[in-house]
Amino acid sequence: MFLMLKKSLFIALFNMCLFILLMIGIQNSSNKIQINILISETIELPVGFTLGTSFIAGSILGSLVSLD
Repeated sequence: MFLMLKKSLFIALFNMCLFILLMIGIQNSSNKIQINILISETIELPVGFTLGTSFIAGSILGSLVSLD
């Protein structure tokens, strides 16, 4: 139980650090796009933010999958 808690805490801290670095990194981004989802479009977001959040979401979901 302690190992699972330690692992999930590490994953949460690692992904939060990635998100903070992403926020710092896109401060001067001028390249913005809209994304089409099923129902409507999103607001204009920097390309780096879109790619970064996709990477972080994949990291979180990938860490939830266990091969044990």
